[in-house]
Amino acid sequence: MFRRARGAYAQVEGSAAPMYGVAAALAIAVPLFLGTLTGHGARGAMIALGAYLVALRTPEGPYGARARDLAVGVLVVTLGSTVGGLLAGHTWLAVAVVPPLIALGVAVPRIGPTAGLAVLLSAVRPPSADVVMIGILELIGGSLTAGLLLAPWPARRLRPLRAALSEAADAVAEALDAVAQDVATPDSSPLDEVDLTNPDLLDVIRIPDWEVKRRAASDALSAARTTYGLYRGGRGSGDPTRPERLIDALGRVLHETVTLQAVLEAAKNYPPDREWELETQTAISALAARLRLLSGGVASAGEAPLGREESAAVRRMGRTAEHIRRAGLAGDEDLIAVSLIGQVRRSIERIAGEVASTRRVVAGGLRFGFGAPRMPETLDPLPVWARVRRAVRTRSPMFRQVARVFVTAVASMALTAALGLSHGHWLTITAMLSLRATYGETVEHVFQRVGGTAAGSVIAAVILTLAPDEPAIAVIIFGFALAGFAMRAVNYTYWALFGTPLAMMLLDYSTPAGWLTAGERIVLTFAGTLMTYLAIRLLWPAGHLERLPVQLGRQLGALARLVRTTADVLAGEIVRLPDETVAAAGRSAEAVDRTRTRLGHERLPDTELIDELGTAVDAAHRTRDHLIAVARLSREEAVDTGPIPEILDRLADELEEAAEQLEDPENLDPKGALPAEELSEELADLDTHLSTLTRRRRAEIKSGAVGDGFTPVQNALFQVSGIRYTIRALRRDTGTVIESSLAAAQPRT
Repeated sequence: MFRRARGAYAQVEGSAAPMYGVAAALAIAVPLFLGTLTGHGARGAMIALGAYLVALRTPEGPYGARARDLAVGVLVVTLGSTVGGLLAGHTWLAVAVVPPLIALGVAVPRIGPTAGLAVLLSAVRPPSADVVMIGILELIGGSLTAGLLLAPWPARRLRPLRAALSEAADAVAEALDAVAQDVATPDSSPLDEVDLTNPDLLDVIRIPDWEVKRRAASDALSAARTTYGLYRGGRGSGDPTRPERLIDALGRVLHETVTLQAVLEAAKNYPPDREWELETQTAISALAARLRLLSGGVASAGEAPLGREESAAVRRMGRTAEHIRRAGLAGDEDLIAVSLIGQVRRSIERIAGEVASTRRVVAGGLRFGFGAPRMPETLDPLPVWARVRRAVRTRSPMFRQVARVFVTAVASMALTAALGLSHGHWLTITAMLSLRATYGETVEHVFQRVGGTAAGSVIAAVILTLAPDEPAIAVIIFGFALAGFAMRAVNYTYWALFGTPLAMMLLDYSTPAGWLTAGERIVLTFAGTLMTYLAIRLLWPAGHLERLPVQLGRQLGALARLVRTTADVLAGEIVRLPDETVAAAGRSAEAVDRTRTRLGHERLPDTELIDELGTAVDAAHRTRDHLIAVARLSREEAVDTGPIPEILDRLADELEEAAEQLEDPENLDPKGALPAEELSEELADLDTHLSTLTRRRRAEIKSGAVGDGFTPVQNALFQVSGIRYTIRALRRDTGTVIESSLAAAQPRT
């Protein structure tokens, strides 16, 4: 328990946001100063409370998305404070109205806890005849916060997009570096045995994990696409905008890097006799460095240098590959090795071409026009109602969390009303803000809130005793708001520490409280913590384990569709893999990975199951990468690929059969998903086909068919030699993902 508490207090969740803290502090403190100076301290406190509630939303992303989020927040606070004013003095009516709003905030992230807090904090005030004026005052406060947070919009409108694009370019560059450092790398196991704690030294001696870097690059590109999607400019035009072109180019670089990694792995097994590793490594590293220059150019709005379009390192690698090719024609090199080095050269040249294209996009500037406001995607409530019905019918984790929060809010408010607690809203606030979807997250949040709240309450009591006049309290509120909102993203403990005195002094601004209020706040916080703990232990399991077979089945089904689509590419039915099919396979694996993370937060996590899921997710990502490589290696003119399409169809059949087994987890038969004998025979046929192509190519060379152009046999050898190794790796990883998925889905005893 002590270790868990220490970990909760010590962890760093994000980075500080000083400008956010300044804007929130000004929006809260200025109305207090003006209200005090004009003799309307109570009205100033109302405006400050509206500013405080809107600032709690912590808007993120592009300024357009922030504006929409803040507008929703202002509207919710205005309506909530008006409804809360009508409920003031009607305690039991508030018990019936507030909990559904709190639960609605959990179900609808756009609303969040803002609605419940606005109604609750207004309902606990003394009844007032001027309820509409209270709503207007909080509307003014919320609008003030929104205006200050959006003030940099004209000058910094593109900054979030530039940051997302720059991070994507850096992530793709790191993936290239991981490939470069893995070229003909010696065994690093002795270095892995060295116990080092300095992260800088670890980065030096450890070879970057290709899979980790590749997934990070994929996530960064997805984040860039999401960020771009939140912008309004450029919508409705048939031509892609510069940001779209840049994202697409980086995506092609990443896919080509996946192909390059696959071919390099094959080349390690069939290396030529001549040196090629150093020039290859240098060329890949040079391309990564050029991408980093482009990243700097994007981040600095064109102020950083972009470098030249051509790379001397790529040209040197091309000369090395040409030397090996000529040695193969002379009979001094193995033809399979020559073909693999040719594929390496072609992938590097294609990456260089994409990097040059990216440079031209960046050099032209990321101009971005303003667009007309967008209407909601749909005004039809039926899709929403259908999702709600499905969530209730399947008792999804989200439905269970909403129900858990609702019951906890009802219990806390009913207890407050029954006992007549004067500051009982602190009990409800603690319970509603501390309850998370998993046991581990809830306990961690509870530790952070209890420790920070206890210390913050004492600080507030001391300050209210030493500085009872309103101007001094307004100054102190500014300081706590600045520190609390600026440090909120770093660790929730900081927010509890600084936000507690802020809330206490803000809510009791006109009638300052002292030690008694602080003591009640601490006691009620502990009581809310206890209710939160009981809720997460007693009110329904999270439900992630029950949904696991469905998620694993979707993962296998998405991979099966990707395998069949790849077979269509080889057959010439389609030109390339559709991006949506590739992305769907990635999303299905990420969904399983998120469930794996949540299962790790359970009170007694099943480590064996978590490890099995990790194996399945990693194998699924590798399977997707293998299929990308196979599709891109076969992009030349149509050739005789031998049994490769049949092998892919067989693998797709195995994935679909395993997915069908997951529909009935109680009767799983993991042995029934073992690879078929036909698949082994087809893999042997692939080796025979490659040998046949090699003999035919040797015969061509002897006959003098060694012109500058590619012959059909040479083209077929070129493609099949690169695909062969990837197909075998694909078979291994497909078997792994099937085996691990079936093992993870078996009923746990």
